[in-house]
Amino acid sequence: MNGKDTNLLAAFWTIAGETHPDDAEWISPDSLQVRAEAASKAGWKGIGLSLDDCRYSVQKYGTAGVRRILKDNGLEFFELEILMDWYTTDGRREASDRARREFLDFGGELGMCNLKVGVSHLDATPTNHSQMADEFAKLCQDFAAINATVGLEFMPFCKVSGLADALPIVKGASQENGGLVIDIWHVIRSGTTYDEVAAVPANLIKGIELNDANASPIGTLMNDSTYHRLACGEGKLDCPSFISAVKKTGFHQKYWGVEILSDFLRKAPVDVRAKHVYDTTIAQFNAT
Repeated sequence: MNGKDTNLLAAFWTIAGETHPDDAEWISPDSLQVRAEAASKAGWKGIGLSLDDCRYSVQKYGTAGVRRILKDNGLEFFELEILMDWYTTDGRREASDRARREFLDFGGELGMCNLKVGVSHLDATPTNHSQMADEFAKLCQDFAAINATVGLEFMPFCKVSGLADALPIVKGASQENGGLVIDIWHVIRSGTTYDEVAAVPANLIKGIELNDANASPIGTLMNDSTYHRLACGEGKLDCPSFISAVKKTGFHQKYWGVEILSDFLRKAPVDVRAKHVYDTTIAQFNAT
């Protein structure tokens, strides 16, 4: 596989512009129309939206309008993110279930390929892998009804911090449409090796996310993740080796995701960030 036959999806944060994970709502200041046109011109084949941004876009354009924007710009792959607290049994679950219903509604209407789910960095309760596997299975069953996959993303600042924490959950759930989203930044910062990634069964990988970073974190892991990621090839994570490790699994999804959160991208014009990240990412496939 090289750049000519690789489909890339721009995850929400990659081309969202001036919006931050600590904002009350995750809505891009650039309209979906503007982002979709910039993404298409740069070469992207898919796009990701946050729930807030999707809701806002549907209110602005209607579901038919959003579908038209995606289709007219050749964005055939569509993801939504990120559902938290899906496994909880306390007061957090009510809000999570409301979001879950919206993800199902929007995902079904717009042809979502994959839903990203995670674990909040604020959750300090003990990890119960068996209970989380049961809840993940139920989640996958819900989204199987709209022909979408569900990808659990491990994050080093959360209690499901690495591959070893996440694998028992998706294996225990044993759902055909359920698996992992493996982000190179989370791999490196969690101490997971590329050899460990290469050993993951392909059927358990529902999404890959590419980016780059400095050799060591800048500030806290959360700060490094949300402010200091770099475009592929501009840091020290060795993207070609990560891509090679993923290929060894037999990874067979139709696209590769790219997620970059950085001050540079937030401040750059939408066409600049879309093209720069696309070009630098495609170059990594030509280097494998």
